Amino acid sequence: MSNKKAKGKRSKTRAKMKAKAGKATVNTLLKEFKVGSRVQVVTDSSMHSGLPHKSFHGAPGIVTGKQGKLYTVDVKKGNLQKKLLVHAAHLYETK
Repeated sequence: MSNKKAKGKRSKTRAKMKAKAGKATVNTLLKEFKVGSRVQVVTDSSMHSGLPHKSFHGAPGIVTGKQGKLYTVDVKKGNLQKKLLVHAAHLYETK
């Protein structure tokens, strides 16, 4: 008999969650974003707080607000508009 395969939050993320840039610096943790700014969701595996789901890795979005330390980001997935709570370490500003 074989064991049942695990299907957790971080399953099938070996390449996506690979620590490419090293550990998060103070500057990346304290980044500020204005409401309405365009961002891209790129997960940083060294920072577990405010980690978005693996399916949103690389998704573009718009910052709509702030909730504590996390930012509210509207991301379009297919025809649906999703609202994510993401830490600043997982966001990059685009133009």
